[in-house]
Amino acid sequence: MTKPEAIFISGIDTDAGKTYATAFYARMLMEQGYSVITQKFIQTGCRETSEDIEAHRRLLDQPLLPEDKQGLTAPVIFSYPASAQLAAKLDGKSIEPRIIDAATEALLANYDRVLIEGAGGLMVPLDDDFFTADYVASRRLPLVLVTNSRLGSINHTILSLRAVAEMGIELRALIFNHHFDSDKLIARDTREFVERYLASHFPGVPVLDLPSMN
Repeated sequence: MTKPEAIFISGIDTDAGKTYATAFYARMLMEQGYSVITQKFIQTGCRETSEDIEAHRRLLDQPLLPEDKQGLTAPVIFSYPASAQLAAKLDGKSIEPRIIDAATEALLANYDRVLIEGAGGLMVPLDDDFFTADYVASRRLPLVLVTNSRLGSINHTILSLRAVAEMGIELRALIFNHHFDSDKLIARDTREFVERYLASHFPGVPVLDLPSMN
């Protein structure tokens, strides 16, 4: 019997392609026979429903699920389209990780895998002293990191991977998003560099290729 597991999906920065990568990874697990549901860690810029959850359902050819309508897949939503900490402040609220924990546990009762799409990168603050990476590490969630070939991505990727190593987070996979492959030479070099780094510092961790979204 498969032990239920939550997996966190983060990116090297904002708009790295986490939403598409989450749906891609969900479909891959479904094809392996797992029952999978996606969840949004913290949604900003929305009011009652999560636009990222709606995108997951569309990309997976699914209708909105009962768990979506119950609020379990997007338990924390703020209205202002800003970083999580600022959006919470503007709504006069605070970020309560226990609310996310409870929603994830409820989903794990019915699914083999819960994929939690993050909000921004690993060092996005939830408050002044607690960051997304702290949440992932404290809950011992395996991580899938999304990167791409935009200028600066090698720097962002290596900084993220060093944080992962230092905090003892299990890296399950790295997804390379090819949507930004405007310069094929740079894209190929970036992909090859990241693969070499993983082979040296995270042996056995696969690099998965997310097809272009163009």
